[in-house]
Amino acid sequence: MAVFGQQALISMMIHLVFIALTFWSMQALRFEKAISPNRVLQARVLFILVSIAIGSTVANFFLSYTTWSQQLPYLW
Repeated sequence: MAVFGQQALISMMIHLVFIALTFWSMQALRFEKAISPNRVLQARVLFILVSIAIGSTVANFFLSYTTWSQQLPYLW
């Protein structure tokens, strides 16, 4: 049971790291020109949601790849 708790904690941390990394890297883009006046709050929410979507996708890929690499010894 402790293994499942550790895996859950690691997965949560990896997701948060990749979401933060995505948020940080997306700040290099210039979204100001695409934002309509008086829509700043909506643009910020969209920015956060896109960061979560991309970060979660990358984290899922990373976690799946790690699981697959751990299962490779069972091939032989």
